[in-house]
Amino acid sequence: MSVCLLWVGLLHISLSVLWQAANIQAALTIDEVTLTVLPANNVESGTNVTLHCKARVSVSSLHQQLTYTFSLLQEGQVMYSKNISALEMERRLSPARVSNSGRYQCSVHIYNKHKISNTVALKVTGLQIPMLKVKSEIVSEGEDIIATCSAPEETGSLMFYFYETDQEVKRVVSTNNSVTTSLTLQKLKDNYLYCDYIVVMQHIAGHSNKSKMVKVIVKDLDVITPQISISPNVNVVEGDRVQIACTVQFNSDLELYLTKGNTLLRESRTNFTYSLVVRAEDSVDYVCKAEKGRVQKKAVYQLNVTELFSKPVLTLSPDQVYEGGRFTLTCNSTVISSAKIGKADIKYVLLKDGRRIAAVDKYFGTASLATNGNYCCMAMAKEINKTSLPFILKAKVPVSVPVLRAVNKVIVGKPFRVSCEAENGTFPITYTLLKTSVPVANMKVDKAADKAIFNITSISFPKDIHSFSCQASNHVFNETSEPLRATVIVPVSRPDLKPKEVTVTEGSDLILICSVHQGSDPITFTWYYNRVKLPYSTKEVRSLEGRHVVKAIERGQRGDYHCEASNDANETKKSYPSRISVSLALWKKALIGVFCILLLVAIVIVLTVFLKKMSNPRRKEQAAELSVKPSRPKSGDPMRISLTLDIEDNTALNGTPCVMGRNVWSENVSGSDSDDHTDEDSQLVHPQEVDLSGGELENFPSSSTVNEFLRWNHCEKAVSYSWILNILNSWFWFCFVKIKSLWTLGNCMVVLRLHNSFRASQQHTSRPLYFRTKILKLNIEWRSNTVHLCCKH
Repeated sequence: MSVCLLWVGLLHISLSVLWQAANIQAALTIDEVTLTVLPANNVESGTNVTLHCKARVSVSSLHQQLTYTFSLLQEGQVMYSKNISALEMERRLSPARVSNSGRYQCSVHIYNKHKISNTVALKVTGLQIPMLKVKSEIVSEGEDIIATCSAPEETGSLMFYFYETDQEVKRVVSTNNSVTTSLTLQKLKDNYLYCDYIVVMQHIAGHSNKSKMVKVIVKDLDVITPQISISPNVNVVEGDRVQIACTVQFNSDLELYLTKGNTLLRESRTNFTYSLVVRAEDSVDYVCKAEKGRVQKKAVYQLNVTELFSKPVLTLSPDQVYEGGRFTLTCNSTVISSAKIGKADIKYVLLKDGRRIAAVDKYFGTASLATNGNYCCMAMAKEINKTSLPFILKAKVPVSVPVLRAVNKVIVGKPFRVSCEAENGTFPITYTLLKTSVPVANMKVDKAADKAIFNITSISFPKDIHSFSCQASNHVFNETSEPLRATVIVPVSRPDLKPKEVTVTEGSDLILICSVHQGSDPITFTWYYNRVKLPYSTKEVRSLEGRHVVKAIERGQRGDYHCEASNDANETKKSYPSRISVSLALWKKALIGVFCILLLVAIVIVLTVFLKKMSNPRRKEQAAELSVKPSRPKSGDPMRISLTLDIEDNTALNGTPCVMGRNVWSENVSGSDSDDHTDEDSQLVHPQEVDLSGGELENFPSSSTVNEFLRWNHCEKAVSYSWILNILNSWFWFCFVKIKSLWTLGNCMVVLRLHNSFRASQQHTSRPLYFRTKILKLNIEWRSNTVHLCCKH
């Protein structure tokens, strides 16, 4: 139980502490942090400098003392840090050096609060003069000098520079204020050394002043200088053996070398002699070298060797060798030291591709592919061997018969190119283009990648292609090709389309034949209708003629047709257009004819019925206004009656209630013209013809309207005529619309046989009736019981 109470008490205390800490943090703020540099921001090196940091903090009333963390930063890096309870902190730089120059800041931390001061710059000028010391002021040649340069009062990282007579020889970086290093001097004289330094982090401060100079003496090591001698040293000829001696007085702890050019001949730690049989190429400088440490001494001797015989020369005869031809290889060398050897003492060996083939100075052979190779010869005398320069023998190949080919399409009348090429032959090869055996152009080819291409302007006829050939030559060999053989394309001529102008019947097949007079096959024909390509109309044929069939042609397919022809010449020619007309099908014509005949029959029946009604005698007095003119009929001639009606309401003009137009009899007929006529009939009257409805067919009144008007004016006979005219006009209008596209509506004669009562009902026989509209003009004649109707457009 007591343990539980203890834990509860500890928990209460912890929570209380945390609560108080939270209250403290919540009741504290850092108002300001300032940093100052004393005595000044710019000071001389060695001055005592103080960095003073002060903080101003606002806190609540507490009995507890607070701890602050002050930090000094130089160039953003913490250089000093301290925890204190005061609100001020100082850092002394005693004395200040150039390495202390920089930008400083002060920061203050308390709990989770933090604030940093403004930036303050400190500049310290003036570097300490360094001191230089050497371990030994006298050294031997090649020996190192141990030197120390120091600046005891400086701080920070320093870079030291070492100089020998104003020439830098070395630089070393040190984190301390001194450095010791080794120096190597090459000059064999008195050397004067000094040093200076810079602060690594303060390059702007520059170099310090120079240290005092130190004199160092370097002694020469003459005791290790070698000597070289050669025996014999005069009149040395190839094949002689010579002795080369390399010696030194002081040979302790050193190395001796004998070299010839860049070749090391001998190495030793003691004196030695080198022996060799000399050759002409041994006439060079020989060097004896002695080395001790980094010191090297040498002696040079030039050896002159006279040639025993010259270097052999391999020659070929003749200069140009062709396969199958004879050639000679000659190896020759000249004796120089005749006192030593004679011409016969020199022996020769011929080698091909490094293998010996003959021990002679002259070699004969026949050029072929097997003799091609890399040749050289070797001359030997008194153990001296000399080899000639290599000679590459490659027999030339005679040019073969060239082949002349066309590079592109050959089209009559257009330029084209040809190539001339020989399969075999050594370059360079000269190609010549011939036309009827006369040279017209030539070209030189130096390598296989090049081709001889000639441009030909054009040819006029296909047979002209065989007039070209070419010739190939490489020096002495000439070959001529066969005549040029190539497919010659003749462009198509302007095509001709048949039929030219024709009318075909609707539903039949139209065969369009497109032909050309000339052109190389295959030829492609294409047909067009009103400049639009017909479907599936492109055909490629191997003849001068192509056909296209338009199946079951329709009236909507009448119009202009043309065709185009082309071949591999890539030149398309177009024909002249052909006008194709399409007439109605025969069954349509027959159907319209049957319909017209039936319509005529119906009209005749209607006319017969109405003319019978008009033959009633009691209605004759109502025809007084009908204009009648005798036509002086002769015996057997038909009589003509002219009737002019105006169905508009013109009663106010003529005052006659039974006639809608006005008829005026303006002349009298002579007695000879009026036999068997009454007084009324003998009057010569010229009717004024009034156009029906102004000649407009659409304004022609219906039959019921005319009947009513005439009946109201008691003109029943006029009614009969109006019905006839109305029916005839309707029928002829139908004929005009339906038959115009079949036959030219120039003349249409209709013969109607009427009942005899029609003629009996007329007061005068053979009188023509004229009826005119905008569309049709109708003439009616009576000839012996026959009514003749003529309609004209």
